[in-house]
Amino acid sequence: MEIDSLLKQTSFCNNDLVSLLTCTNQAEEQLFAYSKYIRDTTIGNSVHMRGLVEISNICIKDCLYCGIRRSNNHAQRYSLTDEEILNAASFAHRYQYGSIVLQGGERKDKAFTERIEQLLLKIKKLSNNTLGITLSLGEQNKETLQRWKDAGAHRYLLRIETSNEKLYQKIHPKDELHNFHTRLECIHLLQECGYQTGTGVMIGLPDQTIEDLANDLLFLKNIDVDMVGMGPYLEHHETPLWEKRNQLLTPKQRLQLGLHMVSCLRILMPDINIAATTALQAIDPYGREKALEIGANVIMPNITPLTNRANYQLYENKPGMDEGAEESTQRLIESVRKSGCQVQLASWGDSQHFFKRSN
Repeated sequence: MEIDSLLKQTSFCNNDLVSLLTCTNQAEEQLFAYSKYIRDTTIGNSVHMRGLVEISNICIKDCLYCGIRRSNNHAQRYSLTDEEILNAASFAHRYQYGSIVLQGGERKDKAFTERIEQLLLKIKKLSNNTLGITLSLGEQNKETLQRWKDAGAHRYLLRIETSNEKLYQKIHPKDELHNFHTRLECIHLLQECGYQTGTGVMIGLPDQTIEDLANDLLFLKNIDVDMVGMGPYLEHHETPLWEKRNQLLTPKQRLQLGLHMVSCLRILMPDINIAATTALQAIDPYGREKALEIGANVIMPNITPLTNRANYQLYENKPGMDEGAEESTQRLIESVRKSGCQVQLASWGDSQHFFKRSN
């Protein structure tokens, strides 16, 4: 089917999406132009900034792809102090980010969950309740999620990684801590608790097919999420999946496939928030800007203190390891403008889809 006919459809099957994910040359240009048009006419070309604070790399999980997995004895473990986290939040507030993301390794112990609750209350207080807060802290039970929501968090990101259960099992240990259905259930719990709910997938995993990625897109639409963060899979030498690095698509191929995923998802879900992820930038210095040019609308500058930033290494060659928060902020604002978008400061940048879904 010609690209023009495909893009005019109101619904898509797996084969349709496979065609879009693999199109090249002029067809690719048409795809990217159309997804940009869909974003601009549906939600505008404003880009929302989320100050990313990587609060800790201590994790109870042992995911086979992740550089901060529990079994990586070479990882330099850290946990930011309350003061460091609150200082980062104050920075985001002063520079009118509108919102921040608290991201870290997964923990479920009482000391951790209560600490997060208190931090949320303090961040709301220091910003006069004006700073929006997204959490990305792994699977939690409904009671914890509700307490965090009541304390001030209103968005939560929990990546499914892949919607293919068999592939999910290949990239996680076979134990109770790493269960596909538990993760899926937690995404549903987030929706039940009233969060703007985000998830995402990795693109270019070992043994992953284009059909898998097309199904991932249909999965994201089917579970009706409000925001998505997805990017190319990037290998880390201290992980079991490092052994499969020779089976992977090239970084350039993964980048291009990642852009196609962003473009297709914008067409499938016109009013959600889609992040231009750091993993894109790890392959191409302008990877995030390229995603903004074709339909993404969220960017997350890293405002973690430089002394700890290098230790939050989920994958190799992570960018921005020696760039201060202020420098990063100014550079990003300029690059967003060059991509043809406008930075929306002092705004939570809530997902329009969330409000439609909630009504």
